[in-house]
Amino acid sequence: MASLPTANTEITQFFRQWLETFAGYVREVDYASARPLFHPEVLAFGTHNDVIPGLDQWVKTQWDNVWPKTADFRFVLDQASVLASPDGAMATVIAPWTSTGYHPDGSAFPRPGRATMVFSRDGDGWLCVHSHMSLNRGVPQASHANRPVKAW
Repeated sequence: MASLPTANTEITQFFRQWLETFAGYVREVDYASARPLFHPEVLAFGTHNDVIPGLDQWVKTQWDNVWPKTADFRFVLDQASVLASPDGAMATVIAPWTSTGYHPDGSAFPRPGRATMVFSRDGDGWLCVHSHMSLNRGVPQASHANRPVKAW
């Protein structure tokens, strides 16, 4: 049996930087800057909905229910895996992430999870066409911070 189609070093480095960039936008609650990383018709799964059709819907129903209510979002880059099709047209990124959640009394709790993202090459760049981010088992789904949105 053939091994997994692991991405080459250049593609792997690109996606590690992509993860860092996206995580920074999550931490800043900057929807406007994050939007160009995704296809407008992205299909997503998340904590608050099963299948979310399109970026606008995803921002309203998932991002806005999570990003302002949590803090410290980061991908665990040394545990990220990047797969790429031999023709370089598609890539998949699998990575755990960490964040901080908040109980109603304001006390913090660890809020780890995992993500799978599928990318399609768009001209010279990559756009995420599918994202599935979920919390690890046993992690409270609700978080109660109230950070401001930097940009819609």
